[in-house]
Amino acid sequence: DLFWVGILMAVCSFMGLPWYVAATVISIAPIDSLKMETETSAPGEQPQFLGVREQRVTGIIVFVLTGISVFLAPILKYIPMPVLYGVFLYMGVASLNGIQFWERCKLFLMPAKHQPDYVFLRHVPLRRIHLFTLVQIVCLAVLWILKSTVAAIIFPVMILALILVRRLLDFVFSQHDLAWIDNIIPEKEKKKEDDKKKKKK
Repeated sequence: DLFWVGILMAVCSFMGLPWYVAATVISIAPIDSLKMETETSAPGEQPQFLGVREQRVTGIIVFVLTGISVFLAPILKYIPMPVLYGVFLYMGVASLNGIQFWERCKLFLMPAKHQPDYVFLRHVPLRRIHLFTLVQIVCLAVLWILKSTVAAIIFPVMILALILVRRLLDFVFSQHDLAWIDNIIPEKEKKKEDDKKKKKK
C-alpha cells in the first residue's frame, strides 16, 4: 500500500494534483490482519508470533470497493455520520495495539508493579521514557492543531520539521536511550535478542 501511495504521490506532484494521504488505519490494519499469533497468553505476556497469512485478496477487495463507492454516493449518503465515525474510531483504536508510542502513553497511568515487561523498560529509566513520550505528544498536538486551522497548507513542511526535532533529541537523550525507545526494530525482536543475551550471561 505504502509503495503505491509513494508512486501516486510522485505522479500527483508532477501533474499538480492533490496528494494521497497514507492514513495510519489504512497502513496498519491490513498488515496487522495478516499476522498470526497465539490466542492465549499469561497476563502481561505478549502473544507469540506464529507466522504470516500470505494473501492479497483483502487488499484488492478493499481498493475495488473504495473505487465502487464513488458510484454509490447517492446510497452512501443515507448512512448516518455517527455510524461512520464509530467504525473509524473502532478501526483506529484496534490498530493501536503493538505501537510503542501507545504503549508508552499507557505507562503514564500505570503503576510500576502492573507495567508489562517491555524491553525498553529494562534499559531506559522511566523518567526518560516519559520525557521522550511527552515530546512526541507535543509534536502530535502541534500537528493536529495546525491541520485544523487555515495554516493546514504547510502541513507537509511541518512533517519535514519533525526531522529537525528528532535531530535535536540527540542533544537531550543518550544514544543508548534512543536505541531502545526510538528504534525501527520491532519490540518482540528486541526482546528476543535481549533474552538471549541474558541467558548467555
